[in-house]
Amino acid sequence: MCVAIPGCITQIEGKQAQVRVGQSTVSIRLELLGDQVSVGDYVLVHAGFAINKIDRQEAEELEELWRELGGASW
Repeated sequence: MCVAIPGCITQIEGKQAQVRVGQSTVSIRLELLGDQVSVGDYVLVHAGFAINKIDRQEAEELEELWRELGGASW
């Protein structure tokens, strides 16, 4: 099973990006998505990699689910 968290890309430099996850910013790698993403896009993050591009509504729904499960403090 893969547990991924939603985040919003705030900065891209080459194949590395900064992603806002709740109140934190984390560095991730973009190799798995190629050139499909840009600043402002939402992605699912797992093990330091963006693994899927998602829309804002899906990201918000996943954040709410994490809160309900107690899996993260946003």
